[in-house]
Amino acid sequence: MIDPTTDPIAPEVDQGALSDWLDALGSDHRQPFRANRIGLGQSNLTYLVTDADGRRWVLRRPPLGQLLASAHDVAREARILTALAGTDVPVPRILGVRHADGAPMVLMEFVDGLVVDRMEIAESLSQDRRRAIGIALPRTLARIHAADLSAIGLADLASHKPYAERQLKRWSTQWERSKTRDFPQLDRLTERLRAATPQQRETALVHGDFHLRNVITAPETGAITAVLDWELCTLGDPLADIGSLLAYWPEPGERGAGSFAMCTLPGFPSRAEIAAEYLAATGRDAAALSFWHVLGLWKIAVIREGVLRRGLDDPRNRASAATPTRDVIDAMIETADRIATAAGF
Repeated sequence: MIDPTTDPIAPEVDQGALSDWLDALGSDHRQPFRANRIGLGQSNLTYLVTDADGRRWVLRRPPLGQLLASAHDVAREARILTALAGTDVPVPRILGVRHADGAPMVLMEFVDGLVVDRMEIAESLSQDRRRAIGIALPRTLARIHAADLSAIGLADLASHKPYAERQLKRWSTQWERSKTRDFPQLDRLTERLRAATPQQRETALVHGDFHLRNVITAPETGAITAVLDWELCTLGDPLADIGSLLAYWPEPGERGAGSFAMCTLPGFPSRAEIAAEYLAATGRDAAALSFWHVLGLWKIAVIREGVLRRGLDDPRNRASAATPTRDVIDAMIETADRIATAAGF
């Protein structure tokens, strides 16, 4: 569908193949089409497709080049979004899934709204709007975790074995396969996490990468109108998601904040406020939250190392956001070390 030999920021689209797909889906359209790379994500590639009459769709596909096994499964992501369509979890509607050039491609509706993924966008918001968005995040996460797995057909999405052990195994393996250097501090943190793993008390739908840049918000109110990027979604301990959200939510002055430094602007709630909002909405115990916060930082560092590796392997995979640097990854592990030490593990 998309010619990978062209510039991924403004790729050419196979006009006939896309037209045939939309015909089969019963979607009105008129050629020519235009596709532009959107979002700051550097894993799966996301394109805004616009036809001659201004109709818009979103197209998702795996990154180009060599991929790790089980990674970047956009067809599985489409299954999850389809299952959630009848719930109160806000998600874009999936229109279709096809395979082209050996890769799955997903076509979904375009959800209009504001994605707060750049400092200049965050700075343009009032403090009240920032706070509304920040408080909506843990409340939306609580809705995801309340989804009835059996009712929506996702009880078999993944293993029901203890989630922390699965995460440590998976991301340790990914680290070994994608690392660009030796990093003893990360290896030591991995062992500390293994030794401190808490008992899992429940199993829920876990988004896996929930943060400010992965939601669409209503410009007028700050309400979340769509949750995006479900490729890491699985079944597991729901506290893992709030831990990841806290890992993506730096405090003023912390190193390694990168593009998430916007979360420190006045109006956005603090990490403690976000955690309190989630715990109040769910009634869950905060005892294991530090563990999941540290694991979230560790996992994001591993993911960013993989993004760095893919960008080095094939520059076409780079998004408009800067590719993560080793300094940023190192700073995240230093923060995780500090939080782990303060929590006593």
